[in-house]
Amino acid sequence: MGFPTAPLVTVAFKDLALSNAAQRGMPHERICFTPHPVWGKTDEQMYAYLEGNDPVSGKPLMKEVLSALTTPLTAEESKTGSVAISTGPETFADTEENLQQYYIDNGMTDFMQIVLPTKERVDRMLEGTSRKPDEVVGQMAPARGAYPEWSYTVKQVAINAVMAGAKPEYFPTILAIASSGLTSLSSSTNSFAVAAVINGPIRDKLNMNYGIGTMGPFAEPNAAIGRAWTMLSRNLSNSGIPGQTYLGTLGNSVNYNNLIIPENEKASPWTPLSVQKGFKPDENVVSLFFGFSISQGQGGIGLGVKPIPQYHQAIAYNCTPFLPLFGALVVLDPLVAQGLAELGFKTKEQLADWLQKNQTISAKDARSTLSGGRWVPDPSTPDDARVPYYQRPDSYNFVVVGGQTNPYHMVANMSYRVSVSIDQWT
Repeated sequence: MGFPTAPLVTVAFKDLALSNAAQRGMPHERICFTPHPVWGKTDEQMYAYLEGNDPVSGKPLMKEVLSALTTPLTAEESKTGSVAISTGPETFADTEENLQQYYIDNGMTDFMQIVLPTKERVDRMLEGTSRKPDEVVGQMAPARGAYPEWSYTVKQVAINAVMAGAKPEYFPTILAIASSGLTSLSSSTNSFAVAAVINGPIRDKLNMNYGIGTMGPFAEPNAAIGRAWTMLSRNLSNSGIPGQTYLGTLGNSVNYNNLIIPENEKASPWTPLSVQKGFKPDENVVSLFFGFSISQGQGGIGLGVKPIPQYHQAIAYNCTPFLPLFGALVVLDPLVAQGLAELGFKTKEQLADWLQKNQTISAKDARSTLSGGRWVPDPSTPDDARVPYYQRPDSYNFVVVGGQTNPYHMVANMSYRVSVSIDQWT
């Protein structure tokens, strides 16, 4: 646009900012750094950052910013061009032990043993789709709009699917996830996680588990599809490099194979999630969510130690600790869904509407910095007035799944991102 700019980045993202600039063809971009973190700091502490030194260069920060904006570019800084980026592993010839170590040493795995992607195995995986091996599936980046997005082909996705232990019949679902461009490994300092809700006949065709222990290690397709998402994110988007494209301070064990949740449509009294999103009941669909992860626990207990037969109140209670930055993905055992239907919630939409109206927060808290990224009440609303936690009912999404051994639910602080047809990738 012709306007001088001086990117201002916290020092925790130094390596990421420098590598991102280089990958975009600007290895000498003038980047200024502040101390880290900025979250939760007072105004006085933030002003101290600005009045202090750049922790990377050691120069006074504001003078450095002004210099970056006003000093003409050097000949080296004026150079343009792009840097070639690798788009993941190919097949290699060596001993099995050496190959396993090669993939581990080059950051291409989740540090567990992989299925080596031989030509024969990759060709067999490609038989799971009618798409051409060199067709571009999509693009993915550690954070959309902030870092270079890498494009990848059907064959490159197939290589990673093999590595994750997937079968050819799982491949269309993996391609659908890959086409979304949503990485499972975010660059945020928060240790984010993702979820994939699967609807349609494909759940039974693949023998996916949507009964007892759905989100546990009890079904091959659930595990392999989830693990493939992590492989794709590591190898086809440059995600998941600690200190560069992954800054989650504590990490998240969910990232190993993510939350794969085939909905228990037969035991649900409600419309499947995919139909809510505009698809037909017989279509195979994967719907993706992103956020802070899921809260483990009984869910049906809620307040104190007594069970709550009014499950809607328990759900509202268990959603309350969340930051409103993301929505609520509520995972309910069929017993809970059936109980809610008996209480008068005949549809998911009715439950979402009740929660949106009854899960409230003070206007003062809604305006606070801890509510960053959410809607803000009108300035004329008194501080002590109660306002909805989420502005819209569709911030709540519900999935019915589980083995009906106890009326429990769990809540994930996650927002809905996109639904993708699996059938288009067969």
